[in-house]
Amino acid sequence: MLLHEKLRPYRLLLASQSPRRRELLRGCGLPYSLAPAYSCDEVYPDKLAAEEVPGYLSQLKSDAYPWQLEPSDILMTADTVVVFDGRVLGKPRDRDEAFAMLRRLSGHRHTVVSGVTFRTAAHRRTFSAQSDVWFRPLSDEEIAYYLDNHRPYDKAGSYGIQEWIGYAAIERIDGSFYNVMGLPIQRVYTELEKFIDL
Repeated sequence: MLLHEKLRPYRLLLASQSPRRRELLRGCGLPYSLAPAYSCDEVYPDKLAAEEVPGYLSQLKSDAYPWQLEPSDILMTADTVVVFDGRVLGKPRDRDEAFAMLRRLSGHRHTVVSGVTFRTAAHRRTFSAQSDVWFRPLSDEEIAYYLDNHRPYDKAGSYGIQEWIGYAAIERIDGSFYNVMGLPIQRVYTELEKFIDL
């Protein structure tokens, strides 16, 4: 039985405002409902390893969900960060910070890490996925062009792989392309199947 058929008795609730995550779930054929927006203070311990931050934050978002889950509900929360030189690069505060981030990534490898949590009224499962991304060297003019035309201020690391910079600047990816977009959809598919088969 295919996963979308196994999901018929359930309601998969996506607690994310990311249009990219919605697009990826639709593309994978997984029926879902969008959870109402709610607030979550996305703070993590300073001593937490950078690669562990997205899993921690996805659990934090899950725990912050303010409504009681019905027995047939599966809540899905996610977080994605860019890790460079052992540090987390989240969403930029403004153009200057975005410019500085892209200058740091220029000509180097960085790692994109996504954490995903599934939760029902009785069970919870969290997993993470990593992708290594290589940028060719970028000129300041190219960075400015990208920022002015795409305004990636809602994206970890100040870029979206599906935009101009992904076509013009990314030399290589080791891992899931879709993870770099914000959701490791193949892992989501297989982990969700295991989760509902528990």
